[in-house]
Amino acid sequence: MVDLTPTELERYRRQMTLPNFGELAQKRLKSATVLVTGVGGLGGTAALYLAVAGVGKLVLVRGGDLRLDDMNRQILMSDDWVGKPRVSKAKETLQAINPDVQIEAVFDYITPENVDSLVQSADMALDCAHNFTERNLLNEACVRWRKPMVEAAMDSMEAYLTTIIPGVTPCLSCLFPEKPDWDRRAFSVIGAVSGTLACLTALEAIKLITGFSQPLLSQLLTIDLSRMEFAKRRSYRDRSCQVCGNNAPWRYLHSEEESTSKCT
Repeated sequence: MVDLTPTELERYRRQMTLPNFGELAQKRLKSATVLVTGVGGLGGTAALYLAVAGVGKLVLVRGGDLRLDDMNRQILMSDDWVGKPRVSKAKETLQAINPDVQIEAVFDYITPENVDSLVQSADMALDCAHNFTERNLLNEACVRWRKPMVEAAMDSMEAYLTTIIPGVTPCLSCLFPEKPDWDRRAFSVIGAVSGTLACLTALEAIKLITGFSQPLLSQLLTIDLSRMEFAKRRSYRDRSCQVCGNNAPWRYLHSEEESTSKCT
């Protein structure tokens, strides 16, 4: 377990006074590497609160340049950055806010070619991509490599949130067996909505890393901010799920690895 510097002890003093938190939880945060995909109004804001909480390393993944219509919600950006890679500005802003956190910026989308290496490089992932193509790839890789994932999405005034533990909770494919047609870059959004969900997403990650409080396991939090309605819905693993079910390919992958390990 890593040690905390005098600066870090002072920086995080207020959160270390929380019940069941303390210095041990702070050391766990510093030791953690978190992958954040879709670094926009949701992922970028979640990354901000992980950075100020003291997560040791953030791997930010987002292709594309900043657009002017992003500026109503992407709080890591500045107006002079329009037309430039947003993930680079996200790294710059977070590093300025907390220089003790290591930031890696990946100027790309989640793809079949990069997803495995990205997931393997982290302890957990935040799924904040703007489309289900990337979300499905990340979900499959997290299940394949047994990495926890916080799943968060919003559209207009509605949102949902859950935490996925491979082999324990439902995966994204269990929750949405029929893939939504949800690759709309021009979706309607008020920045405060993505910001609200982002804060909850960061909190789920902090709970999962530190163990100081209970995350949303096998519970889907649904949010309607137009009516300020929050509800928890019980979710269930689909044993026939093609991603995490009893006959999913990754189960055989790990069985072979474990057999090899025992032999050697």
